[in-house]
Amino acid sequence: MASIVQPGPGLTAALPSARSRYLQLALIVLAAGAIYPILYLRQVYQTTMLEVLGINNTELGVLYSILGTSFLVSYLPSGWLADRIQPRLLIIFSLLGTGLLGLWYAALPGYTALLVIYCGFGITTGLTFWAATLKQVKLIAGHSEQGRFFGVLDGGRGLVEAVLASLAIALFVYATETRGAGLAAGFRDVVLMYAVACLVVGVAYGLASRGAARGERQVRAKRDTIADLKALLRIPEVWLVAAIIFCGYHVFLATYSFSGYLQEGGFGLSAAAAGFIVTVKLWLRPVGGIGGGFLGDRFSNSRVLLWSLLLAAASLVGMIALPGIGSSAVLIGLLLLAGLLTYAIRGLYWAILDECGVPAEITGLAIGIISLVGYAPDTYLPIVNGIIVDRYPGIAGYQIYFGYIAAICVLGALATAWLMIRLKRKAVA
Repeated sequence: MASIVQPGPGLTAALPSARSRYLQLALIVLAAGAIYPILYLRQVYQTTMLEVLGINNTELGVLYSILGTSFLVSYLPSGWLADRIQPRLLIIFSLLGTGLLGLWYAALPGYTALLVIYCGFGITTGLTFWAATLKQVKLIAGHSEQGRFFGVLDGGRGLVEAVLASLAIALFVYATETRGAGLAAGFRDVVLMYAVACLVVGVAYGLASRGAARGERQVRAKRDTIADLKALLRIPEVWLVAAIIFCGYHVFLATYSFSGYLQEGGFGLSAAAAGFIVTVKLWLRPVGGIGGGFLGDRFSNSRVLLWSLLLAAASLVGMIALPGIGSSAVLIGLLLLAGLLTYAIRGLYWAILDECGVPAEITGLAIGIISLVGYAPDTYLPIVNGIIVDRYPGIAGYQIYFGYIAAICVLGALATAWLMIRLKRKAVA
């Protein structure tokens, strides 16, 4: 039960002014949108990376294995750290550290240096950034603003990533085709752009949040980490939030298969057409995230999340059934709806943590525990997807996979409904 965790002195500061909080939120959105793309340049520039960095696919895989492993082992320590160091300081360190590593990366160093750089990225974007960002957003948002703040965080981050990706590809094309400077110069310009973006946002966030930090009166009691961990693990709501994020993250990962489904489902769509449709879906991220957050604040985050999960499941079932109907227009509509709902789910599932009564001084640790469970699909779902699609080639594999995801959606909705029941009982107790 939540009452097991004694708040202690904790974080006693009143909320900063609305202007300061919204400015901090805007800069955190910029930070989250700027800090991650430099890690995942392979999504767009994989062939270029292999050539200009002088590495092979196996060595590239090792770099990303290091990154993924560092994230997995960082979730819990990241939360522990966010409870002991001001989140704003961790965010500033993360941005400046990532930016400096990016400047080194832009020099196109050798493989040994790349191993060090990617280990560093694991620290600056996993250990010191992840839980600190979520905790800082929770702290600067009022109780009635959690939905919109987390919705803006996820939706705004997607918008920033899309804008930066557009600028990056424009820089790359200008360097390689207009100037004829070659792939190395083009890739260097892209990395430099992301590195400078991290440094600029880091400095801006430090200056903007400095005034708010001076006004805080934070008294941090020495805490027993093991006791806090045991207490959090005994809170049913923490496990329910972890289960909801676990299910919701399945839906997000499923969207990675939409392009393949469009091309292999017998709908007569080319690779270019499928790519265009999936790109449109990506631009729905700010709409779904921000819109879902505002709806959550108006009608209850849990209620909107529940309906989003159910409608996402229904959309996936519709996509499974469509080959028998043969309507490409309906398929595209359902696919875009599923994408919109996915981003609403992502924008809401962290907002419900505020309803669970976790004390502010151990919120970071709670985030670490929940993340460890909630993002576990990262470790196995791509493999499950590959096995299913390989064993059942063509559209059948996608139908089985989306059916599995739809079932997980329903489980997430049941977990959300159970959380709502528990919170209602606690409210009237």
